[in-house]
Amino acid sequence: MTPNPDLITITDNESKIITLLQELVLQPRLKALQWSKITKQTPNMKIGYPGQHLASLITGIEGARTGARGDDLRDGTEVKSCSRVDQLDTCSACKNKVLRIEEICPHCGSDKIKRMDDSKWLFSIKSEAELELLTNTIDRVFLTIADYPNFEDNNFDVIRFQAFEIWVKNPRHRHFRTLMQNYYNKLFLEHIKLHANKTPAPKNFWPFSYQFYLCNPVRVFNCIVTDANNNPTIEIKDYVQPNENRGLLIPEQFPTALLSQNEWKEFFDNADELTISSQIKNGVTYQELVANTYGAKFNREFNLNAIPYLSENARAFLQLRDTDVVSEAKVAYTRRK
Repeated sequence: MTPNPDLITITDNESKIITLLQELVLQPRLKALQWSKITKQTPNMKIGYPGQHLASLITGIEGARTGARGDDLRDGTEVKSCSRVDQLDTCSACKNKVLRIEEICPHCGSDKIKRMDDSKWLFSIKSEAELELLTNTIDRVFLTIADYPNFEDNNFDVIRFQAFEIWVKNPRHRHFRTLMQNYYNKLFLEHIKLHANKTPAPKNFWPFSYQFYLCNPVRVFNCIVTDANNNPTIEIKDYVQPNENRGLLIPEQFPTALLSQNEWKEFFDNADELTISSQIKNGVTYQELVANTYGAKFNREFNLNAIPYLSENARAFLQLRDTDVVSEAKVAYTRRK
C-alpha cells in the first residue's frame, strides 16, 4: 500500500490544491450561483474532471493523458468523484423540484423542502476485461467527494472536500473486490440475459454506507471551505503525503448506527467477548449488551451509546450485505468531520 515513489512528480501539493479548488471549483461555482438566481438552473458543480485534477495533486502523480478512455493517473489509479453540493431538492408538499438556494418552494410556497444528499460513486463494468482491470490489475481506487459537513443543520455555507483510497489487491480491502464481482456476475450479466438491448445501470457505491465502511477506505485528504457561498476560505485539515505508506493509516471508523438488530446479533454471534468488550465506551457491561441485543424489546440507543463505532478488527466479524438483493437503507448517524 505504498505508492510508487518514481511516479510522484508533483510538489508543493497543499499550496497547489488550495489554488486549484479556488480557481477550478469554488470561483466558477460563485458565478454559477449568481446566474442561477436569474435562470433558475442548478449551479451544481460537475466534479468529474476537477476531481481528477485534485487526485493528481493529492497523490503527486500526473494523469496519463488519456482522457476518459484510459488510466486516470500514471500509476493506473482509478479515480472516481461525486458531489453532494448544490443537488436539486424536492418540495415535500407539491413534489416539484426546488433549487438548493431557494428557501421556499417557488411552486406552492411551502417551506417543507426535502434536501437531497444522495450522490454516489459510479462504477461501470461491462465486460470480464473491465472487471479484471478493476479487481485484479490496478492497485488503487481513489475516491473524492464534495459535501456539506453540517447538512443535517441545513447549513449549506460550509463545504467539505475529502479523498479516500482503496487498495484493491490488499486483503484489508477485499470486500471492495467482492462488491464489484457481485455486481458484474449477479446483476449485470443477469440483466443482459433478460434485456439484451438494454445496458444495466452502473454499480452504485454509496459514500458513508455500510458497504463503504466495510471496505476499510483510508482517508488521505480532508479540507473545509467556510463562507463558501460568498467569499470561500479553504483550510486543509488532513493531508497524507504522497509517498506515505497507506498500510499504516487507520481506516474510517464504522458507525454502528448503520447496523440492524440482526447485524448486531451477527456481530455478537461471531466476535469473542474480549473483542466486543474492547469496543465499549462507557460503563455498560458485556452481559447487559448481550441481553439487550437478543431481547424481545431491542433498545437501539442503548447499543449505540455503548459502542458508537467498530474498529477495523471488530468490523471484520460483520458480513458483506448482498446489495443485489437488499438495498442499503439510509440510517442517521454522525459523520466524522
